[in-house]
Amino acid sequence: MSTDISPLAQQTPIKTIALAGNPNSGKTTLFNAFTKLRQKVGNYPGVTVEKKSGTLVLAKDRVINVIDLPGTYSLAVRSPDEKVARDVLMGRTPDTPKPDMLVCVVDAGNLERNLYLVSQLQDLGLPMVIALNMMDEVERQGKEIDLNLLSKRLGVPVIPTVANQNKGIEELKHLIAEGVVASYKRQWRMAPDLEEEVEHLVRLLVKHQDMGPDEAFAEALILMSLGSKLKNDEKSSSTKRFYKEELINQINLIQDRLRKKGLRARTAAIEARYDWIKSILKDCIIDKNKKGLDLTERIDAVLTHKFFGWVFFLGIMVVMFYMIFTIAAYPMDWIDGGFTAIGNWVTSIMPEGQLRSLIVDGIVAGVGGVIIFLPQILVLFFFIGLLQDTGYMARAAFIMDRVMSKVGLHGKSFIPLLSSFACAIPGIMSARTIESPKDRLVTILVAPLMSCSARLPVYTILIAVFMPVATGFQKAGIMLVMYLLGIVGACAMAWLFKTTLLRSQKPVFVMELPPYRLPSWRAVVIQMWERSRLFLKRAGTIILAMSVILWVLMSYPQKKGVDSGEILKNSFAGQMGTALEPVIKPLGFDWRIGIGLIGSFAAREVFVSTMSIVFNLGDDAKEDTLREAFAAAHWPDGRPLFTPLVCLSLMIFYVFALQCISTIAIVWRETGSWRWPLFQFVYMAILAYLASLLVYQGGRLLGFS
Repeated sequence: MSTDISPLAQQTPIKTIALAGNPNSGKTTLFNAFTKLRQKVGNYPGVTVEKKSGTLVLAKDRVINVIDLPGTYSLAVRSPDEKVARDVLMGRTPDTPKPDMLVCVVDAGNLERNLYLVSQLQDLGLPMVIALNMMDEVERQGKEIDLNLLSKRLGVPVIPTVANQNKGIEELKHLIAEGVVASYKRQWRMAPDLEEEVEHLVRLLVKHQDMGPDEAFAEALILMSLGSKLKNDEKSSSTKRFYKEELINQINLIQDRLRKKGLRARTAAIEARYDWIKSILKDCIIDKNKKGLDLTERIDAVLTHKFFGWVFFLGIMVVMFYMIFTIAAYPMDWIDGGFTAIGNWVTSIMPEGQLRSLIVDGIVAGVGGVIIFLPQILVLFFFIGLLQDTGYMARAAFIMDRVMSKVGLHGKSFIPLLSSFACAIPGIMSARTIESPKDRLVTILVAPLMSCSARLPVYTILIAVFMPVATGFQKAGIMLVMYLLGIVGACAMAWLFKTTLLRSQKPVFVMELPPYRLPSWRAVVIQMWERSRLFLKRAGTIILAMSVILWVLMSYPQKKGVDSGEILKNSFAGQMGTALEPVIKPLGFDWRIGIGLIGSFAAREVFVSTMSIVFNLGDDAKEDTLREAFAAAHWPDGRPLFTPLVCLSLMIFYVFALQCISTIAIVWRETGSWRWPLFQFVYMAILAYLASLLVYQGGRLLGFS
């Protein structure tokens, strides 16, 4: 084998490296370790796939760009994520440089599957280093990997790492700083006739498409695996690439010749690669484990059990919501006290007037009314990060697939739906990993039904009014019911769509369950920081702007000689709420709640800041908290406004309604049409209205108030 894997300090300095690897291989953890907080997140030009990039600082102040490619099992394109990964590696993506070097992150505990991608990356002819990650788990399994032999057989440097413990990071950085040469020679072979046709196709690609030999070989194998004739249009070509007519004809002739010879061009390369990989692993892995089932299998016997798996899953959810209502209560009180002090300080130093009212009743009350819920958001993301890092999230997907498959949803839909508990936007974007366009669209349409973190402030304040003396566990129970309602609604609507508008074959779910591992607390903290930063940015931009706009709409036009309540009702916002009241009154809502519903179209959590402004401007009561203001609010005939039944009706409305312009915009970008986001908004509005109407009117018939 002719290969040189030694570092070459004298070669052209590396400017850009790309991190590639299978999902769940620890690639993102390594990216965080490399870049720390020097990261940027955007979208690739022309597509909605997330683009993560950052900088790696090496010795002597040398800085290298790092691209974190979407996780992929193969370079054969089946989803938008995989297409982006392949196009970046081949230098076909606008505004993204072709990497000078690859770091392929490999799960040491799943070498056979991970090395398949390694073999494809080698075909590209780029300098490459393998980060053999999660080596601690291999040791716990009683296995040993001969790293020197593995490196020699693969023809690339292999560095053992434990990314979540920062082990091996410095060795990787040192190798990147020195650089490696790409001189890999392919060792696996197909049948002679297939090899001959591939070589012929490589020559055609070099001639007609101006490709280099390495890129042409990788492209030839992809084209040979299509299994159908190539046409010169974007929709029918899985490679989404336009080829010259002469080349297309030649490709189709090659496929015809192979079919006549009975050769399986579509699977030949796959089988040849895996035969080669198995021969390597046979020599490089020593299994010293004689203890039968390992720890992961013993834990999974309980956590993926048909009954106990559900008990544990629901138990985790209850604990999470209990912590949201107990642990988060202390910093919430501190934040509330801080904003109260700011409001009192501004009141004491400024003369009475419209400017003071804008600052105190508009900005401080509006923004403060939302930021107070930051601790609860942090607790939510702490649990989500913990579940992801320990490997339990994949088990939750496995458990939920039993339900989701009954309604026609793909098991891969669980991760987008689970992500939507944090925010529907990244949840909808992550649906691009689903291969079937119809399954992807169904997932996008139902994702906003999952209760996102923006609903958390709404639920919290309404539960506090609904159950003012309830314990933490009782409040957590009500919160859990709201989340379960969203899940049930998503499943029901998915079943309806899959049996009517988007009928398709029932999907098959195949998913890898990664081994359990200790969480990377640093990764969890980084995720909490990123999400809280986005939340605070939202509070400082959208919510601040909406607070000012709503204050203006609630303060003008002003009429002399009327009390504050009449000023609010006669204002622009009051007129909108009054116009909406006949429609929402059957749900138990008055015009003030109508103002909150209108304001929350900007973002769901704006409902809380809107209510803070409404009751600071329009209520003569001197309550210190919004909860007390809600409890004191009445209809004109003296009936309490926020009764337990109204609070329940309002919470259910927010479970189902699409009160988020940002979500509508991202659905438009993902689907490429306004038809689907408008359809989504209408069906969710109807669903929310009918569910809220049923609860309120049904409750009144049963004698509840």
